Amino acid sequence: MVKNLSILGSTGSIGRNVLEVVRMFPERFAVKALSAGHNIELLCEQVRSFKPDLAVVFDEKGARELRKMLPSGISVEIMFADDGYKAAAVHSSVDLVVSSMVGSAGLMPTLAALKEGKEVALANKETLVMAGDIVMGLAAEKGVSILPIDSEHSAIFQCISGQRKEDLSKILLTASGGPFLNMPKEGFEKITIKAALNHPTWQMGKKITIDSATLMNKGLEIIEARYLFGISQEKIEVLIHPQSIVHSMVSYKDGSVIAQLGLPDMKCAIAYAMSYPDRLDLQQPAPDFAGLGSLTFENPDFEKFPCLALAFAACKEGKTLPAVLNAANEIAVQAFLDERISFVKIPDIISTVMDKHKVVDNSNLSDIIQADKWAREEAARMVQGSR
Repeated sequence: MVKNLSILGSTGSIGRNVLEVVRMFPERFAVKALSAGHNIELLCEQVRSFKPDLAVVFDEKGARELRKMLPSGISVEIMFADDGYKAAAVHSSVDLVVSSMVGSAGLMPTLAALKEGKEVALANKETLVMAGDIVMGLAAEKGVSILPIDSEHSAIFQCISGQRKEDLSKILLTASGGPFLNMPKEGFEKITIKAALNHPTWQMGKKITIDSATLMNKGLEIIEARYLFGISQEKIEVLIHPQSIVHSMVSYKDGSVIAQLGLPDMKCAIAYAMSYPDRLDLQQPAPDFAGLGSLTFENPDFEKFPCLALAFAACKEGKTLPAVLNAANEIAVQAFLDERISFVKIPDIISTVMDKHKVVDNSNLSDIIQADKWAREEAARMVQGSR
């Protein structure tokens, strides 16, 4: 049986890998909707190759550009902005929505997909960071699954399969440590954009690569794991594992630890979410353990990487604070990429915004969106004031 897909964020690194899996298994998958931001040229190529019913771009200008670039023989509906992203998420013929938009933009389309009773393969961790209780509650209400695409959460998902939740002791999230793992803290003031984008093991988009350099990406994954697997942050630990072979582990109350290992290639986790409970023959080798020689682990340095501590604090508090953390981080990371602030200013801005925020108890979606908006404005003022 062919599974029909909608890919939210098809031109990003996750979306491109999803389409590579589709190319490998055309008998298993069909693409019904594609959405992108501003990369019209690549989206055009994808539409020509996969012939979806619907293609969505950021704005009306992009929609006009896409229409002009497409051959007249290709019949595809083109939409833009929020209405378009929602339409892609709820497309009537779609069985699985791949949520891989960057940042907070992925929240509302993902919620729309769940409301429509669609299964979701989730790469957009911000969806759970911002509104974890709401998202997981809606999935439970509709009786649909959220299948993790992040390699760490896919690993945990596989490690808990067939196990009793009450036997779980801890989740051990692994992190490569990024490009500055062994750099003295004193050198962080001089970190350049080029250096921060040079990740040692993974090829990803700019925003997530900077998050990996600050370890905020791991921080967001802590919050995501809390909601995805329904555990407290006290049961989540982070281990630095530079080889990126052990994607994460789960320890149990009898002292047993189950780990999921593989080469640092996103297609494995992506394909598992797309085909669950089946495993696809990706023609991908297992790690050469003899060649690797050793796998190493160490505790994270919270002083060098304060973003990780900030994420643990937001995770513990919950409510509207994770949304504030995420929003301030998005503004600060973009400011760094725009050369408006230094690398070390990223956690400073996030911390100050979090300290100023008045947490809203029993927060609903409106509260979360308002907290997100406030945090962006506050972080933007700080960026402006630091110039």
